Amino acid sequence: MTPGGSASRSGAAVVAMGLVALAAWWGGDRTDAGTPPPRFGHVFILVEENHDYADVIGNPAMPYLNRLAKEYGLATQYYANTHPSIGNYFMLTVGDTVTNNNDFSGLVTDDNIVRQLLAAGKTWKSYAEDLPSIGYTGDGPGLYARRHNPLSYLSDVVNDSVQRQRLVPFSHSPLMWPTGGCPTSGSSCRTCATTPTAARPTQRTSGSGRTSLP
Repeated sequence: MTPGGSASRSGAAVVAMGLVALAAWWGGDRTDAGTPPPRFGHVFILVEENHDYADVIGNPAMPYLNRLAKEYGLATQYYANTHPSIGNYFMLTVGDTVTNNNDFSGLVTDDNIVRQLLAAGKTWKSYAEDLPSIGYTGDGPGLYARRHNPLSYLSDVVNDSVQRQRLVPFSHSPLMWPTGGCPTSGSSCRTCATTPTAARPTQRTSGSGRTSLP
């Protein structure tokens, strides 16, 4: 992601997909003014990489993402905060860039989304492409890029054996299940994030609920 200009709008498709997850759960119902908004059972944040706004929106080779943007929502003023991507991942989860060093291996103790979700009684899970094993907090091997999995740096995750188990390979994702469902944990809302590898940065989710390359 790059700051400024149209290139920085690479997050637009991601936002569109996030809105799709909410709208799909909602089922398209509408509420009148003054009516309390619906309570969502699950929230999915799908993070994709390395394509400018102009590469995606209006591109006939990416019909699925363009259909999502047309039918649900498109954030045309959604800009990256920094470059390279690692700082933007931390902005998404910590509210601060933390670092712009792709080789960063420190422990992040700042307040963060995991801490807030747990304090609110919610659950979460991160599905990362090519993560070698459940609970893995290292970098590599192969195509797995830790810099695309910001939750693996958080002290609330690294220092907690239960929370580490919520770092799982993408093959465990509900998007890969035939039903496209997502497991619940009691009455708690679950927040799910999917992250790309370095070599396969952009994905699309097909109508069947499975994920494939464009």
